[in-house]
Amino acid sequence: MTTKTLLLASAALALAATTLRAEDPNLTVFDWSGFENPALIQPYVAKFGALPTYALFGDDDEAFQKLTSGFKADVAHPCSQMIQKYRDAGIIEPWDTARIPNFAQIDPRFLNSSIFKDDTGVWYIPTDYAYTATAYNTTDVPAEDVATLNVFTNPKYEGRISLPDNADDVWALALLATGVTDWTAITEDQFAAAANWLRTVNPLVKAYWSDPSQLSQLMASGEIQIAWAWNDSIALLRQQDFPVGFQRQATEGASSWFCGYVNLKDGPGSEDQAYDFINAWLDEGSAKGLLENFGYAATQMAGMAKISAEELKAADVDPLSTTLLAQTPLDPAMRDRMVAEFENIKSGF
Repeated sequence: MTTKTLLLASAALALAATTLRAEDPNLTVFDWSGFENPALIQPYVAKFGALPTYALFGDDDEAFQKLTSGFKADVAHPCSQMIQKYRDAGIIEPWDTARIPNFAQIDPRFLNSSIFKDDTGVWYIPTDYAYTATAYNTTDVPAEDVATLNVFTNPKYEGRISLPDNADDVWALALLATGVTDWTAITEDQFAAAANWLRTVNPLVKAYWSDPSQLSQLMASGEIQIAWAWNDSIALLRQQDFPVGFQRQATEGASSWFCGYVNLKDGPGSEDQAYDFINAWLDEGSAKGLLENFGYAATQMAGMAKISAEELKAADVDPLSTTLLAQTPLDPAMRDRMVAEFENIKSGF
């Protein structure tokens, strides 16, 4: 069985079983694998002496499927493009910002959407952001090869490429590679061109990675030389002194994204502790913990102000002047179509 097949099978198994890490029984947080890290919520841990109970997921679609199938938690950590789906499904309720003292410290650009904040309330608390760009083995891959996103179509790297098993990031790559930088108004021709580009790339892909630690292991082993990756895979590899580069300024651009927390309706735990949790995330000290452990940046302006420009540059979350496709909210019907088409492409159709 190939690595690619194994990883796809692992992703399927992940849909069937949620990992539950029980700590404080009064709050269940539905979160990305790896985010059960005390450095992100030190004030919460100091107050309660334990982490919340964490239920972990591998991608946004898995999380949404579980929550709409009856899984119960108190707060969840989707990325921005999912929030309209959560609202439409009626599974979240607004946050009471009067109970969030540092709400005003969130950089306003992350709340600049009526999907997140409108006259009915604040539906989303953005907390973290970073990039998806080209990771590469600097020993084996010349810098000029990754100057373009068409490195993913280069037969030289057949069987040495990894893409995320994540429709949002894969479509961001394909759209950028075919000249689209705004995914909120995709034409039929643009959709078809991006899909065809992915079909060209699919036979060259060795593995679709499902979490950053998996990708870092694949690159560290030498199996993978080129990947479309998040910052945390880069951080993990650098901690191992692996020669990894992160090309965020390819000719066609890179992708930016941000994630945050929603207040799930009818959560089984303590609403008070849900606010303790989100307030801990928005504490100034959490920005440093996020950068050091994940290579991500925080939406909290005061915390970010305490981090030097050199530290941000070293983690590849300093501001870019290159072309960016921002993974902002898009029409849920279009996103569902992207998910379905991606599954077809992976299956060889």
